[in-house]
Amino acid sequence: MNVIYCGVGGQGIVLMSNIVGEACARKGIHVVSGELHGLSQRSGSVIVHQRIGDGLSPLIPYGGADVILALEPMEALRYVYFLKPGGTVITNTRLIHHPYETENFVKGKIEKYVTYEEIVENIKKAGAKLYEIDAIKLAEEAGTALAQNVVLVGALTALPDFPIDKETMLEAVKASVPEKAVEANVRAFELGYKAMKELL
Repeated sequence: MNVIYCGVGGQGIVLMSNIVGEACARKGIHVVSGELHGLSQRSGSVIVHQRIGDGLSPLIPYGGADVILALEPMEALRYVYFLKPGGTVITNTRLIHHPYETENFVKGKIEKYVTYEEIVENIKKAGAKLYEIDAIKLAEEAGTALAQNVVLVGALTALPDFPIDKETMLEAVKASVPEKAVEANVRAFELGYKAMKELL
């Protein structure tokens, strides 16, 4: 399985891929990841390529991703060209407007912000199977808004063709987050898993 993880700096994109990588290691499944997170301090775009399976290079070719897991919907649209035809996009529903967009709006160079509905429409036009999850709401329900990334890892795990079982993924979550945050992150994972099962 080829997975693109994306969002903006500070959302915990790399942690999502690390959890899945940890679970793969526990199951003896080969996995490689390629990270681009140099812009993370500037509200910049963050993307991680992850390939689960033998004999694969770290980077996913255009049109080769099975899943895009996005903590920010505009970032899902930005990288939708990586998705294979009929591939799956799981996105958080909370839009984070880029500072350049805000600047252009304030200066009158654009008349309005891009809307979530416009983004979703374009993701669907790309031929994706789209699943929308309010990850921040579920993370807050679990005990901390910081666990929105783990909510989406739970949603990813619920996909029928995801190659790692839920129990191993939960072990990986516990091993990958700070000890004081384990309980909240386990709850976040469970809520994301449940939400995705309901959508499916």
